[in-house]
Amino acid sequence: MSTLTARPSGRRRAGPRRRRADRGYAKAAPPRTLVSPRQLGTPRGKVIYWTVLIFVLVLFTAVFVFPLYWMVTGAMKSSGELAQTPPSLFPADPDPGIYKEAWDRLSLGRFLLNTLWYAAGAWALQMAICVPAAYALSKLRPVLGKTVLALMLATLMVPPTVLLVPMYLTVKDVPILHVNWLNTPMAIWFPAAANAFGIFLLKRFFDSIPTELLEAAQIDGASSVRVLWSVIMPISRPILAVVSIFAVVGVWKDFIWPLLVLPDTEKMTVSVAISSLSNQTPENILLAALVISSIPAIILFFLFQRHIMAGLTAGGLKG
Repeated sequence: MSTLTARPSGRRRAGPRRRRADRGYAKAAPPRTLVSPRQLGTPRGKVIYWTVLIFVLVLFTAVFVFPLYWMVTGAMKSSGELAQTPPSLFPADPDPGIYKEAWDRLSLGRFLLNTLWYAAGAWALQMAICVPAAYALSKLRPVLGKTVLALMLATLMVPPTVLLVPMYLTVKDVPILHVNWLNTPMAIWFPAAANAFGIFLLKRFFDSIPTELLEAAQIDGASSVRVLWSVIMPISRPILAVVSIFAVVGVWKDFIWPLLVLPDTEKMTVSVAISSLSNQTPENILLAALVISSIPAIILFFLFQRHIMAGLTAGGLKG
């Protein structure tokens, strides 16, 4: 009786391991969207796409820019035109001289200089404290560093209004020093010095800097302070610009805290001064004063706008 032997097949059935490996090389399915790429490639699809895109951009731009437009044009209207119903979109008889009248009548030059002085001091003190603190938490790794960072971030969950009374009592009678900082620039600078959000942003950026750069500088004999100044700071210009903008704008737009700690009329910030003089000032002059007080912050934004996204999205270094 002859035995039948199975002829080996030239094509073997793939085992489970090989099938799993083959699936790894398969192309991922394209994401499902409301409109397919093929439809977007047609002339009709392109027209619809660009129409919707331009409409959305114009709509959102109008929503954000219209308050500024209303403030600028409202200042050039007369008091009667501002009070009429319905309001006019364009001033019937524009009067740019209202801005000069607001500058002279409200003494905006003095209050703008006061605010600029407070913002510059708060920025300098905040950089002097937040940068070393973030560097220590990120690279030096002190004992209980994570606990300290968690406690600092926990302060962001507390509403600022809750801290007004403790901060006021602290500034009125500074612990250990026992001095009164009311009606002095330190009343603005001291609370703005330690900013938990600024420390968090800086630490996250410092974490992305390779440790090899620091080790190479330390091999060359650089101390921790020299590493921070010569290695970390030049690399961190984008995030330093972001934190600087937040520090300056935070002081510039603050109202309640300067109102409490700077009761002297000669030392008021521009926002407090405009509010205190609003009862005896016509509405068009008040709007002109608001426009003038907004110009420095707008200029600061346009000068450093590219650093905002660059600093917030920077997560590493490219070789």
